[in-house]
Amino acid sequence: MSRYRSNPEAIRALVRADEVHRDVYTDPELFEIEQEHLWRNAWIYLGHDSQVPKSGDFYSTQIAGRPLFMLRGTDGVVRVLYNRCAHKGAKLINAVAGNVGPMLRCPYHGWTYRTDGTVRTIPLRSGYDGTNFAQCRAAGGIEPVVNVENYRGFIFIRLASSGLGFKEYFGDSLSSIDNMVDRSPEGKLEVAGGVLRYLHDCNWKMFIENLNDTMHPMVAHESSAGTAKRLWRDQPPEVPKPMVVEQFAPFVSGYDFFDQMGVRIYENGHSYTGVNFSIHSKYSAVPAYEQAMTRAYGEQRAQEILREARHNTVYYPSLTIKGAIQAIRVARPIAVDKTIIESWTFRLAGAPEEILQRTLMYSRLINAPMSVVGHDDLLCYRAIQEGLAADGNEWVSLHRDYSAAERASIAGTYNGTSEVSVRGQFRAWARFMTEDAHAGVAQ
Repeated sequence: MSRYRSNPEAIRALVRADEVHRDVYTDPELFEIEQEHLWRNAWIYLGHDSQVPKSGDFYSTQIAGRPLFMLRGTDGVVRVLYNRCAHKGAKLINAVAGNVGPMLRCPYHGWTYRTDGTVRTIPLRSGYDGTNFAQCRAAGGIEPVVNVENYRGFIFIRLASSGLGFKEYFGDSLSSIDNMVDRSPEGKLEVAGGVLRYLHDCNWKMFIENLNDTMHPMVAHESSAGTAKRLWRDQPPEVPKPMVVEQFAPFVSGYDFFDQMGVRIYENGHSYTGVNFSIHSKYSAVPAYEQAMTRAYGEQRAQEILREARHNTVYYPSLTIKGAIQAIRVARPIAVDKTIIESWTFRLAGAPEEILQRTLMYSRLINAPMSVVGHDDLLCYRAIQEGLAADGNEWVSLHRDYSAAERASIAGTYNGTSEVSVRGQFRAWARFMTEDAHAGVAQ
């Protein structure tokens, strides 16, 4: 018997001001409703336009159960199209990435399409003479996703036909993307290499919540980052730290460090840690990079950009970025307890190669399937997924540093160890889950 479908009040009851019901992580029906409502009402990150640099280049993925792809047309425009033939619905693209050349061809009946999605040829087209084919939607070609925004190379979509506009949805949280792009002396990012992609045996929200959870590092990462810190502890201060130690050791900083770091909360579930400083703040200087930035922006503006060392910015619900290290992670939920996490690294156009090497090192150490720190987190996610099946308390506490003032507006700056970021995410979750996504899917 359905408990939540067509029952918005039951869904709202799962989220209290300072705790949430375990069903939000474990109930398969709620996961299906998330796909139909949350992931269609929100603005979801699809990809970066540098992944499709040439005419005919494509990148395909799936959002809210819908297969999609972005494609750079022969006119240079990047479009997002539904991955289905206008005729019988066969997927047109089965690879994750590649190049279609000047046209797309259906593997079933051979219909072909121009790179803007319009119909190019139909075999034995005379068979449609005297029919109303010209008036049906199939004659229009591949259906485009209407609500698409390319923000400084980051491509977002909203599948629902109505809802918050892009700027209204993200607001000033977009400043994290601005800072990441501005770190390039040319104001341009480029995806570097392929993707690190691996399966997490947990609900997608556990990963997203963890990004701004600063009460876990000194516990969960004690055996990994803590070991690296201890091994380096007796080295004289004048000895340069290897890059791996610079990146590892701050993960096990004390509670005071993370509390004073600060967290900035926005409406609609977005947030970032590192208001005052972060674990990225004390990386060794790269003089050639700083000189390139000064030439590009002037000394004052260059220093303003580089002083920002935000750790994790969450663009709820799909994208998390580390602007100071030029890396992103993308959540792709596939089941209530299965989530694919994609990790991408970026090159700062015009920056020395040493900056990219620092990013690649970080991604391998922290975010890769063979990483050390990332597996600490994954163990905890799985422990939560299994532990929530236990009898007894059905509620998950989010009480740390809760204030009733959050009920009026949660936006603002808070101490870094507060659970306010998770509370903000569930406020957004409850709202988008109970909006009527069936008012229409944008076509």
